[in-house]
Amino acid sequence: MAKKQTAESDEIRLKKKIAEQLANHSNPKGYAALRSLRKRLKREQRKRRTWALKRKHAGGSKPAEAVQAAG
Repeated sequence: MAKKQTAESDEIRLKKKIAEQLANHSNPKGYAALRSLRKRLKREQRKRRTWALKRKHAGGSKPAEAVQAAG
C-alpha cells in the first residue's frame, strides 16, 4: 500500500517553518535549527529539479505539449 501524500509538499511546509523561525528568533545567523531547516529545503528543491529534468529527458524528442501533459 502506497503512502498517502499530504495536502502540501515538503518544500512548502519547510518554507513555512523557516519563515516562522525567522520571525521568532532574534539572531538567525547563529541558530543551528534554522540552518538545518534551510539545508533540508535546499535538498527538497534539488530533488524536485532533478525529477523534472529526468522527466524532460525521458520525454525524448516529443513536442513540448505532450511532455507537459504527461508530467
